[in-house]
Amino acid sequence: MKAFDAVLTPAHDLSGLSALLDVLPEADATAIEAAQARDGELTKPPGALGRLEEIAIWLAGWQGTSTPAITSPAIAVFAGNHAVTRKGVSPYPSDVTAQMVANFAAGGAAINQICTTGGIRLSVHPVELDNPAADITEAAAMTADACARHIADGMAAVPPDCDLFGAGEMGIGNTTPAAAIYAALYGGDAARFVGRGTGVDDAGLRRKIDVVEAALAHHAGHLSDPLDVLRRLGGREIAAIAGAILAARLRRVPVVLDGYVVTAAAAVLHAANPAALDHCVAGHCSAEGAHGEVLERLGLKPLLSLGLRLGEGTGAALAMSVVKAAASCQSGMATFSSAGVANK
Repeated sequence: MKAFDAVLTPAHDLSGLSALLDVLPEADATAIEAAQARDGELTKPPGALGRLEEIAIWLAGWQGTSTPAITSPAIAVFAGNHAVTRKGVSPYPSDVTAQMVANFAAGGAAINQICTTGGIRLSVHPVELDNPAADITEAAAMTADACARHIADGMAAVPPDCDLFGAGEMGIGNTTPAAAIYAALYGGDAARFVGRGTGVDDAGLRRKIDVVEAALAHHAGHLSDPLDVLRRLGGREIAAIAGAILAARLRRVPVVLDGYVVTAAAAVLHAANPAALDHCVAGHCSAEGAHGEVLERLGLKPLLSLGLRLGEGTGAALAMSVVKAAASCQSGMATFSSAGVANK
């Protein structure tokens, strides 16, 4: 794992990360073939478990076995602040980010309850809350050095013993940089990527659109490299999430993506290498902005659609139960021969 170790030392120009994205491990084709064969022998009609069968075979490829198991799932929530909140893009002050981090630590948030219910380990990672990412309408969100450092921090946050990983986020105002990332990567009218976030009114929505348009104009001519899009338009927690998703890939750990902001970090990796998210599934489709459109662009079908727009990793944590069930069916069900059930 020399490449993994090397990237933990931030490369000031992010060139080390770019190189790493070109040499990602792939799923085990032999395990996928064996899992497909086993699926055909299980005591059910072919295809009767629908997407659970797809998920189980996907898991098999990353775990390298025809009988995958999820015994140590983990969610890491990354929190960051954004100076762009001063432009009125959120009805809440940025102080709420730190207050919610304390709430996570006290076990009082929605993500705590869902993780407890699902047997999921939860960790929380504040990323320089007292040093907000710069106002993206006026400057780059982060320096190259800071962006690389936060990516490295995210990589280090993936528990070494987890076998299913999900990232969550907390950051007042962070749907605005997420929308800016999408607009920079995909082009078109910025307004189609901007949603109401934590509940802005019509005037607030207009301010968010204006901010995203201003940010794109300010950084015009410098957005051809996806990693520079992340550095200029993203945030500290978004960079850390990108690092965590990448680290999971290097360790061959499957990932369940959360909502709108987490998917923005994933979209950066996908833009840099279209195969970068092969180890990921979309946990849910958020009610925020153009999340559904973005998932289609990434080739990901959400496992759940519950109208969630909270973040925190809640959608990913809920979807992990589906992934665990898929693994259990694939590995625990009897075959026709072992159960003495007649097959056609």
